[in-house]
Amino acid sequence: MTALDEKDRLLIAALRADSRQSLVALARHADLSRSAVHERIRRLEAKGVIAGYTVRLGTDTLDPAVRALVAVSFQQGRNCDHVVPHISGIPQVISCWSLAGATDLMLLVECGSNGDLDGIRRQIATIPGVATAQTHVALRTHFDRRGG
Repeated sequence: MTALDEKDRLLIAALRADSRQSLVALARHADLSRSAVHERIRRLEAKGVIAGYTVRLGTDTLDPAVRALVAVSFQQGRNCDHVVPHISGIPQVISCWSLAGATDLMLLVECGSNGDLDGIRRQIATIPGVATAQTHVALRTHFDRRGG
């Protein structure tokens, strides 16, 4: 693991808040020179601490109407190698995490309606190796730090 100092942490926090900030603004925020900020960001990117930059969609027509977490448990003798390739083919599954415990996978699903979610849930439940697919619909987002 890469050791981060306080200046690195300040830069990362500033980029999380707004990844489009100029090097000059970041330099002011971290009390560093523009060239020092540029070098630190380049180093953090090269070491994989900063893996990329993204766009977060606002609350407009592109924002999904329904978000849900789907907790997936495998059948006896099945594992991620059997199930994840099928799940990766479902475009509405935004994230897929392996878990320790009774639930084997947690999926973040974003879609246009409850009807769409029902169809996706049924599709997941019929994947060979899936024992259960328990759906938890998100009612409201209080905050979301993903992607900045």
